Amino acid sequence: MAGRKQQLLRRHRRNKRIALLLGLLALGGLGLLVAWWLVPLLLVLGWIGHEAWFADHLFYSPRDDYRYDFPADALSLPARIEGDRLRVEGKFAAADTLVLQVRVRATWLGRWLDPRVLIGDDRQDLERGVGGRRYLNLSGQGEALASGQLQLRGRFCRLDPSATLHVMHNADYSQRRLMVIAPHADDAELAAFGLYSRTAEASIVTLTQGEIEAESLRRLGLSDTEAARLKGRLRSWDSLVIPLWGGVAQSRCVQLGYYCLQLPEMAAQPDRDFASRESGDSDIRSVRRHNPLVLPGDDDGRPHWRNLLADLAALLEHFRPEVIVTPHPELDPHSDHVAATRALLEAIQLSSWKPETLLLYANHLHDNDRWPMGPAGGGVALPPAIEGLPADRLWSPSLSAGTQLDKAMALAMQHDLQGRLPLKRRLRRSIQRLLAARRWPASGEDEFFRKAVRRHELFWVRPL
Repeated sequence: MAGRKQQLLRRHRRNKRIALLLGLLALGGLGLLVAWWLVPLLLVLGWIGHEAWFADHLFYSPRDDYRYDFPADALSLPARIEGDRLRVEGKFAAADTLVLQVRVRATWLGRWLDPRVLIGDDRQDLERGVGGRRYLNLSGQGEALASGQLQLRGRFCRLDPSATLHVMHNADYSQRRLMVIAPHADDAELAAFGLYSRTAEASIVTLTQGEIEAESLRRLGLSDTEAARLKGRLRSWDSLVIPLWGGVAQSRCVQLGYYCLQLPEMAAQPDRDFASRESGDSDIRSVRRHNPLVLPGDDDGRPHWRNLLADLAALLEHFRPEVIVTPHPELDPHSDHVAATRALLEAIQLSSWKPETLLLYANHLHDNDRWPMGPAGGGVALPPAIEGLPADRLWSPSLSAGTQLDKAMALAMQHDLQGRLPLKRRLRRSIQRLLAARRWPASGEDEFFRKAVRRHELFWVRPL
């Protein structure tokens, strides 16, 4: 992860350790003054309470305002919530992306149960204890809104009657030549399965093998090195084969074979080779044999930045994408994701083919590991932005129920998203299901089945 998220996580863990130490001292005193048996009882109750209500990684106050600026071509209209209906003051033409800026305040129950806003037949959840400006996604509900029939109701929270509707118009980017940049296998599916599955000319470029953190494969009797190599082969295969479920032929999928968590170091020292941290491999050609074309990096197989840029420039010239889907460099903190978009921008400068538009996505966040909050199938409210972001236009296409199911099945094929959760996480989910009324989908145990299979996909539009 990027440095800022590491700092936030360290601070979060430090504060938890301090709170735990103070709690233990208080319990020790209580045991000495009252009864010893209270100490283990309160420890168990305290652990259950922590798992139910305090285990989320939330690195900002839920009472902070989100900060979003929108471009000059976005229309902003005053709106009011009257009863359970949203009324907009002024007219707006049919638009693909609608965002409602509104102040939300949790009720007492909203400190213990996830506050949510019911928007017609949609549901969008917010942080427990929310108390600030938030941005709800009304995309796909324009007809009901224009007719004054869109219902808007808070559960475990109250909505300020005054609001602002931000209206944005976009081209239908699914009708353009599209390239998805995926730092790892599954990033393309998490961010854009709905988009690329309805695009006639889509290509998918995966930058890394995804070979690290192969502990689960060691049960097969493999050494650490062997497990990492097998995981790299499996995830490389995933990156080439699973897009066919969304209609993208293998002839339009490319695996570049660089190594996980090495992209930032490659960018810092462009001429130096960076081998895998876990498999010991240093030749990217080991997973390239199924690629549909020969690339510059195939000459020597060296894992360095200049080969990566040359590969990407060649792919731009081969597929000639008009629109490129790539990680948001300011919002998504994963170090490989930041480096992937940096590599793309540098490769565009080297290439004779110049795309027109970037569609930026965030599969990870600095501040909130649960976003999008709430159960699978709900809408995607805008993520926390406590620090200002560039004033990009938003595009939020809707996914039908059938497309959501196909997306869930594409994720279920990903080897990295399979398998059971650790016992601690399973216990946490059982506690949260019982005490905090949280629910997880039946399609898979990994958290991405909840976060990524949604009513919307969300992209930040940045012209080149």
